Amino acid sequence: MSLLADPPLLFANGEAYARLAPHRTPRAAPVAVIALFWGVSIPLYLNARWTRPLWRFLPGRDGRDFMVNFPGLRVDTRRVGPRTHVLAALVFATYPLWLWLGWTHGRPRG
Repeated sequence: MSLLADPPLLFANGEAYARLAPHRTPRAAPVAVIALFWGVSIPLYLNARWTRPLWRFLPGRDGRDFMVNFPGLRVDTRRVGPRTHVLAALVFATYPLWLWLGWTHGRPRG
């Protein structure tokens, strides 16, 4: 999960859900997907203590470094300020939109 990779993953999740359950109105599954993404991504960005064991498996120095830089950016996350935090919060706020866009794209037409 990263700020750059999460939106396409959420879109793909929404599209897969729409194709696998075409006649269902999204309810529990999409809520669970968003909860999972937010529940891991935000604590990683905040370098929450419980995420530290995950850091050794992720590219980057820590959770925030992974969330900001994967896959391929080179932002010095040791010196982030309010602007970076606001941008991250805005990206997190778009997560439901990406899932919904994928769902609408994958829904059967007509």
